[in-house]
Amino acid sequence: MLCISEIITITFKPCHSSCYPQTNMLDFVFAVDDAVTWHMMNLLKNRSHYSFLKFFGPKKISNIQRYGAGIYYNTLVPCNGRMIKYGVISTDALIEDLFHWKTLYAAGRLQKPVKILAQNENSRLQAALVSNLKSAVTAAFLMLPESFSEEDLYMQIAGLSYSGDFRMIIGEDKSKVQNIVKPNVAHFQKLYSTILQDCPQVVYKHHLGRLEIDKSPEGQFAQLMALPKTLQQKITALVNPPGKNRDVEEILLQVAHDPDCGIVVHQGISGIVRSSSVVQSAKTILTAGAKKSVTYSLKKLYKMTKGGLKKTS
Repeated sequence: MLCISEIITITFKPCHSSCYPQTNMLDFVFAVDDAVTWHMMNLLKNRSHYSFLKFFGPKKISNIQRYGAGIYYNTLVPCNGRMIKYGVISTDALIEDLFHWKTLYAAGRLQKPVKILAQNENSRLQAALVSNLKSAVTAAFLMLPESFSEEDLYMQIAGLSYSGDFRMIIGEDKSKVQNIVKPNVAHFQKLYSTILQDCPQVVYKHHLGRLEIDKSPEGQFAQLMALPKTLQQKITALVNPPGKNRDVEEILLQVAHDPDCGIVVHQGISGIVRSSSVVQSAKTILTAGAKKSVTYSLKKLYKMTKGGLKKTS
């Protein structure tokens, strides 16, 4: 179906794509065990999908893939009457991001309902997928009040990977998070209901669509200690004054007692997303080529303007 080589471990696309017109571009991501081999075979089958970088060969393309969020994108590719874009990420890089939120790019996409088209048996990947969902819930809890609706939770989760993304200032529809969540509440429920029901720190009133979370310093400390490693490091760097040599546990205990705990967590997430989104966007100019980059950017600006006009009308 995809006009693309089939050496894949996992693929995903937004499950809400059916809510959008047929003119909208579909987004696919392929996790592959051997990126050099994958690009070598894809260059043989689909050389036209690549920018001028195809002349440098699969090894160079794979090296470029490692920068930023670790994904190499080919965009504006015609396939079966639709425009698609597809990214390639190594399985190891995907697992690292899911467990530790190194860039929160691939992990952020997989915190939203997606359609997994194919997945090989990989217990470490499966564990990473579950870990990422639990981390998303934990981070959202820390930024939400004591009582909130399910939709509030899903809005917070869906917005994690856009916190600090410079493209949300210019280039993205400001209603993007709402557009993802509103039509897909049932899909979010399916994705997160088991985690919420098994979480000892939350009272999940499923029939009312509401949740209550433990906001005591002890409860927040437990949540902070359960956050991915990179986010803990970012929070530590924000709170710990230069020259002081305190361990992570001591600093997180201080944050747990801070009334602005949620703000600090949000700042830490923004720091992760900001750096990876800048490098990934700069890399897109190379991977897509100048013409496609301009076309893609103009489409994004049009959607942003259109979304803004809808809000003001």
